[in-house]
Amino acid sequence: MTSFSAKVAEPADKTRQVVFVVYPDIVLLDLVGPLQVFSHARDPETKINGYACAVTSLGGGMIDTNTVVSIPSEPASHYLSKQIHTLIVVGGDGANTVMNDARMLETVNALAAGAKRVCSVCSGALVLAAAGLLNGRRAVTHWDDCKTLESCFPEVTVEVDPIYIQDGNVWTSAGITAGIDMALAVVAEDLGRRSALRVARSMVTHMARAGGQSQFSPVLRRQLLDSTGRFEHLHHWIAENLGRDLRVEELAAQVNMSARNFARLYTGQMGLTPAKAVEAIRIEVAQDLLGTSEKTIKQVAAHCGFNDEERMRRAFMRTLNVSPTDYRRGFRAK
Repeated sequence: MTSFSAKVAEPADKTRQVVFVVYPDIVLLDLVGPLQVFSHARDPETKINGYACAVTSLGGGMIDTNTVVSIPSEPASHYLSKQIHTLIVVGGDGANTVMNDARMLETVNALAAGAKRVCSVCSGALVLAAAGLLNGRRAVTHWDDCKTLESCFPEVTVEVDPIYIQDGNVWTSAGITAGIDMALAVVAEDLGRRSALRVARSMVTHMARAGGQSQFSPVLRRQLLDSTGRFEHLHHWIAENLGRDLRVEELAAQVNMSARNFARLYTGQMGLTPAKAVEAIRIEVAQDLLGTSEKTIKQVAAHCGFNDEERMRRAFMRTLNVSPTDYRRGFRAK
């Protein structure tokens, strides 16, 4: 294992204490992304670093990540009596174990009780939820964990698409790099938008990314809903026949059902109407073409059965909150 030295900044006047909570098998970027944001942020008045950062774990010591790098940490108990401005629980596969660890949950609750703000990155939301800190709140996590968060913690209102959500003094963020977006938003709230923009510029990243994390997960989400594979062939057929008039009667014929019965069964299992499913697949294929092909926007719209650019633009804005042009600009393969 490779490791790096802990450099814990000592709080100065007006410096805000940020405490990260880690555990074995975290996603390294869940930690170092937000950590880098806070380490870059300068107070506009004092011109010094606006935050003092500490990395803690239940017992302290070296913590393995999901990479070859392990990280040093302080015992979380060292911060139970200190004033914490922002508490951040990071994510990773280890969250599935930690969410059932009574000692860890007690520690997170104790730290949160003395914190002005509580945050999670990625699947760290599972830990906050298990500690009861998300009860009655809106929250988001990595799209691959949203279903777990929703099913295990019905008191939490789970939203799949946002990059991050602020509900009162509790912030949750989506998958991995979304922790950077959330940290920049936190800096903007604490130090002002100008300070956050300076950090974003120095890190060569966007202050606020267009669209939500639904841009990255539609196929897997459909597979999860269609766990028995009942409509798998139909979905492949739709993707290969986007130029056809894909009315419900045409779709029903592919699965040997009446239009009425098919529409009822499909909507009940997939959570959206056949028409909305066709539109979603048109958008997925368009996303792929915009990112990987030299086709013009007009050609992509025609290929995917939108017929015209404006109809495709409206579908993108309604579903992804980003235009086809902006999507291509942000995600095209170089």
